[in-house]
Amino acid sequence: MTFPKIELHVHLEGTVRAGTLLQIARRNDVPLPADSVEGLASLYEFRDFAHFLEVWLLTTAALRTELDFRQVVVDYAAEAASHGAVYLEAIFTPAEPVRRGAGWDEVFTGYCEGAQQAAELYGVQVRLTPDIPRGYPLEAAELTARYAIAYRDRGVVGIGLGGSEAEYPPEPYARAFALARDGGVGSVPHAGEVAGPASIRGALDSLAADRIRHGIRAVDDRGLVAELAGRGVVLDVCPISNLRTGAVASLAGHPLPELVAAGVACSVSTDDPAMFGTDLTADYAAAMRLGVSARDCYLAGLHGALCDQETRNQLQQAGETFDWAGLTTAGQA
Repeated sequence: MTFPKIELHVHLEGTVRAGTLLQIARRNDVPLPADSVEGLASLYEFRDFAHFLEVWLLTTAALRTELDFRQVVVDYAAEAASHGAVYLEAIFTPAEPVRRGAGWDEVFTGYCEGAQQAAELYGVQVRLTPDIPRGYPLEAAELTARYAIAYRDRGVVGIGLGGSEAEYPPEPYARAFALARDGGVGSVPHAGEVAGPASIRGALDSLAADRIRHGIRAVDDRGLVAELAGRGVVLDVCPISNLRTGAVASLAGHPLPELVAAGVACSVSTDDPAMFGTDLTADYAAAMRLGVSARDCYLAGLHGALCDQETRNQLQQAGETFDWAGLTTAGQA
């Protein structure tokens, strides 16, 4: 039984599977370490975080044109739709291809056109949340915010902050997020994946976060957990990603059920599905094995979504008309 799913935390660069990477690299004459899908597939067998970065850089180096950016969105929408996705808030990092010579408008136009095409082909509503990469010049952060505002009418609903939160705390990015907020764009930074509660508090206080991507380290501070619950701040939790990167030692020890039991709304997402060997069905199933219901995950996603009211009404109706009682904790597709 396929049930409706909302995904609020997926990096489009991390959705590119081996076959698509090979196709795009050939199109752009970009060399890869292997020249077959089988050869590339072995590179996707996650070993450690350094290996993840290696595959990430392989992928981002191949993505160069408006056509590439559009294809990435459409391909992932097709995959997500096969797992029941009805709504995605997808992440891309425009400063990366811009640093390699792409234009800001080329990057944003490609992703926005992909989002529109995804809805037409697969019925999946895709909204976009460009990420600011930690460690890049702050000028790139502010440009990301300004372009996000410029493309707000084409499906951009928020900006994020990604990269090494232990090395780069959120506070220096406050101006970029204030610019975005003043322009009607939401705030959805990564925080509290491997760094502690201070990272989350910084995202809330300095970046006025509407949601927190990850946020699982909030469990280290009971007061922060109570604050998140009281304010209704949604955490976008990625169980299998957290396991793969070592953010949690085991799935059984994941703090998701503790957070939900404390009243924190937690959506469920894949993060980087191609690189972590997961998909939306698998991550929802992991949450259900931890005792969190699919319906609660969906409702948290609905609550946290930055979409317009018409889309929200459609998502609410999809949730209300589905028979959630028929699901089991086994996590059917």
